[in-house]
Amino acid sequence: MAIRLPGIPHIKRSLRRSLSNSEMLTVPKGHIAVYVGENEKRRFVVPISYLTHSLFQDLLNQAEEEYGFNHPMGGLTIPCNEDSFIEITGQLIAS
Repeated sequence: MAIRLPGIPHIKRSLRRSLSNSEMLTVPKGHIAVYVGENEKRRFVVPISYLTHSLFQDLLNQAEEEYGFNHPMGGLTIPCNEDSFIEITGQLIAS
């Protein structure tokens, strides 16, 4: 019997990342769209269950400190690089 470990392709599929030139306009029920990046913002659609995890709440606190409640993208913007965001959300998927 094999043990399955989550890998990067699984994480990226779970995040349902949409590319900027073909961005999904709708967000599935039970999910929220967030914009991630330091210069170029990428849109990710994540489950709302992430909002209760302390790691994701740390990201939300950073967003509040950086932008207050006036986000430049008009939506929830997370001020970290894309690789860090994928790593953090990968830890949420694994737990």
